[in-house]
Amino acid sequence: MTEQASVSHRVAQYGTTRIAYWLVRRPRKTLSIKVLSDGTVQAAAPLEASETEIERRIAVRGAWILRQRELAVLSPPLPARKYLSGESYRYLDRQHRLRLQIRETEGVKITRGELLLTVCSPNRAERLLQGWFRARAQQVIEERMAACLELAAHHGVQHDVAFRLRRMATRWGSCTRTGQLTFNPLLVQAPKECINYVLLHELCHVKEFSHARA
Repeated sequence: MTEQASVSHRVAQYGTTRIAYWLVRRPRKTLSIKVLSDGTVQAAAPLEASETEIERRIAVRGAWILRQRELAVLSPPLPARKYLSGESYRYLDRQHRLRLQIRETEGVKITRGELLLTVCSPNRAERLLQGWFRARAQQVIEERMAACLELAAHHGVQHDVAFRLRRMATRWGSCTRTGQLTFNPLLVQAPKECINYVLLHELCHVKEFSHARA
């Protein structure tokens, strides 16, 4: 951070909810608002921007900020996985205990609240389970995308449904200026309502690329 930047803690009012945020002032032309992976809200503002206008902008983005904070808590930091029986894994907002079995036939399935992982060797556990989660993410997002496209079509948004999956440290999804959609496969941990929110948000960028008023 440069010597010209200053940081202060502020609170904005959104309806009956108070939204705490860190205000970072630095030489820049526009105001940006983001929610960090731990749920912290940060507003980066020009040096000359008025606090009244900054608080107003926070309030305008209030619904988006609150939803982003909800999504942030879905993936709290976890200790390194060992892929052993007893570990907990989230799938579509439900926790499942892993049960590892050594068998000749490999596979993964959810049964009676357990995530049953069958492998021919323990060193195959990580690859098989991660592959299963990625495949499920592909299927679930495809299903949700079809439903979201029906809603988006009412607002003149169209897309060919194609998307990529990529692990991202601080994002659930992204959209390029050419309309290329990318989603974090960890979305499959979230409830379907939250998955819909992320998909619809990125679909909106197909028509309006920025987070400006439009």
